[in-house]
Amino acid sequence: MTPEDLDDVLDLRKRAFGPLSSSDNDTWRRAVLPSLGEGRYLGAFDGSRLAAAARLRRFTQWWHGRPQPMAGVAGVTVGPEDRGRGVGTRIMRAVVERATALGDAVSALYPATTPIYRSLGYEHAGAQYNVTLPAESLRGIRPSGPVKIRRMGPGDAAELISVLHRVHAAARSSGPVSWDEDTWSLWLENKDDFLYLAEDGFVVYRWRGGDMRVESLVAASPDTTKALWSLVGSASSIARNVVASVAPDDPVLWLLRERSHEEVTQARWMFRVLDVAAAVERRGYPAHAACDALVTVEDPLAGRRSWRLEFAGGSGAATPAEEAGVVLSVNGFSALYAGIPTGTLRMCGLMSGDERYDEALDMAFAAKPYMLDDF
Repeated sequence: MTPEDLDDVLDLRKRAFGPLSSSDNDTWRRAVLPSLGEGRYLGAFDGSRLAAAARLRRFTQWWHGRPQPMAGVAGVTVGPEDRGRGVGTRIMRAVVERATALGDAVSALYPATTPIYRSLGYEHAGAQYNVTLPAESLRGIRPSGPVKIRRMGPGDAAELISVLHRVHAAARSSGPVSWDEDTWSLWLENKDDFLYLAEDGFVVYRWRGGDMRVESLVAASPDTTKALWSLVGSASSIARNVVASVAPDDPVLWLLRERSHEEVTQARWMFRVLDVAAAVERRGYPAHAACDALVTVEDPLAGRRSWRLEFAGGSGAATPAEEAGVVLSVNGFSALYAGIPTGTLRMCGLMSGDERYDEALDMAFAAKPYMLDDF
């Protein structure tokens, strides 16, 4: 689509998600302009009328600490009068084809409903974990050494991205994403956010009613982890609770003095492998995983193909094979890639056939996928 289509896109968004405020409207337009220029905003038209739209966000995503490009599907909207006519399926097929053509090997989305995305190869893989903590409990966390923290703004986007690369590589993270530099610069303009940067970490948080909302807090060292959480907890004289997006095994959960009951909500996201060979090559793996496996992937958009997977030294490769091994739908392979155990995949019908490779596949693709960001 082109800038001339944006008024029609906003009309669709209003009918699907409700109206945007004037300030959010302006921010949204600034955010989507680069995707228009890159051919990452697609529309389905009935004559000259826009019937559906979907956007491909340009992300970096980490898998076992290794970054790769990822197509984040967002803003999937279908006009009320066009629902039930197959328009949603048609626009999503175009999204998958476009993402593949742009060179993305993997894709993710937060679903409003599961069936349409599952029918096109997406499968549930991970979650955004939001935990509610007493603000006072964070105030007791203290760094054991000095940590220099400063406020950050739009000009710090590149440094922030560099921090994310170091943190997720060191933690061997699976699932978290980073926006591109232009988008980070835009988000860092938000006057309602509190933005702090350290040499090896950062935090983005804000007031939400009478509580604090932590959008993102990452750190590579114990002292910076403690310093940033203590900074958030310094609002405990006013804020009662802190609602934070965290990893399922985030260190803050072990730094709390008292931990007996936690309120955790999950926003589930779905994942799809678009290009088997590229996705396997770009992913990171446990260094001790030295094994191989034969898999056959059945993809409704790409057909049925068999692959020999080989893993060694933290890297992997997929080469075409003649023999059929483990049989997976592309949904099943996508879930396997995200660390869902082979036993689970077999029990729910996403995997069948030869069982001799199950242990090797579980070892190679082991992961606890999560995201800190919604999109």
